[in-house]
Amino acid sequence: MHDLVVRMRRLEGFDPAVALPEFATGDAAGADIRLNLPGRDAVVLVPGARALLPTGLAMALPPGFEAQVRPRSGLALRHGVTVLNAPGTVDADYRGHVQVLLVNLGQEPVTLAHGERIAQMVIAPVSRAAFHAVAELDDSGRGTGGFGSTGRG
Repeated sequence: MHDLVVRMRRLEGFDPAVALPEFATGDAAGADIRLNLPGRDAVVLVPGARALLPTGLAMALPPGFEAQVRPRSGLALRHGVTVLNAPGTVDADYRGHVQVLLVNLGQEPVTLAHGERIAQMVIAPVSRAAFHAVAELDDSGRGTGGFGSTGRG
């Protein structure tokens, strides 16, 4: 069962055989996004390098939703590769190429193959807030305590 329809468009010049985002299991929250390289080669991320990687897709999210682009845990654990701006946000009114900004925080070069799963995408509802300037804020149990103020770890 699908709760929502997200319309996807394959971009010209990219491999149409690369799968659309898909859920690996029935209860997965994130749909896997695949690398789609026009030349069908591979990309090598050396330690410390970052790259904006193509998916070959554009999409139309329903109003009131966003797509959160998140790291894949396996790439992060095994290779130290993560989404640099995690979670990246794709807004409902964006119709351009959905790309993934990856960084290699590991110690070894990592080769990413054409068609490989490079990130996951979670579709989430968006709340719009109204921001108001006030002279004072109400008290809370935490107060102004910042980083590390609630205890160790």
